[in-house]
Amino acid sequence: MNLFVANWKMNMLRGQARAFAEELGSQIGDRVGESELVVAPPFTLLDAARDARGRWSIAGQNLSEHAAGAFTGEVSAAMLADAGCRYVIVGHSERRTLFGEDGAVLSRKLARAREAGLVPIYCLGETAAERAQGRTEATLAAQVETLADDPAAEPLVVAYEPVWAIGTGLAATPHDAALAAIRLRELISARRDLRILYGGSVNPDNAADLLREGRVDGFLIGGASLKAATFAAIARAGSA
Repeated sequence: MNLFVANWKMNMLRGQARAFAEELGSQIGDRVGESELVVAPPFTLLDAARDARGRWSIAGQNLSEHAAGAFTGEVSAAMLADAGCRYVIVGHSERRTLFGEDGAVLSRKLARAREAGLVPIYCLGETAAERAQGRTEATLAAQVETLADDPAAEPLVVAYEPVWAIGTGLAATPHDAALAAIRLRELISARRDLRILYGGSVNPDNAADLLREGRVDGFLIGGASLKAATFAAIARAGSA
């Protein structure tokens, strides 16, 4: 089943989140084909973004590497699960670059997610410099090493997000996405339940081609997911 995840990042207030949920429900009706929808709002909006009819799931955008304790400002995996989250995003490039999260930190976050029964959406991808130097495959291989201790029998979502395409308007071509997806499936071939998403300037116009020719199972969508109509249009295009 294809998966479409709306990552709101640090955007929206409660009224806006409720309006989004109402409009998204109106846009999709009973369902979007055979696809699965997920909304990842800021922590304060988890309840406001929820669908009472269960047509989409809720995800956390981040979690603490610690299970509990004196860590002011942190949110634990157990808290996210208790709030109704099914998924949690781990390792987004903004967490890696802006907050210095490395493989050791992300490995602990993955472990905490599993302890709470959350499905990780593990993000990886190369920078513009790494791409220019021909190091895309090496970068993906290094980032996949963080998954070494993650149980292979558990469901996993991996989001390929080339850093140079995030929020720039420069989307990877379907060929770029396909090469990365093929390599990732080789690197994580032991996984029994694996879905690979693409993220980076996805829009309703390029969604169908990226999904069909890019050999991915859906999208992790940033800016384009802030409007319910646009998010629904991407999901419909990807489900066509």
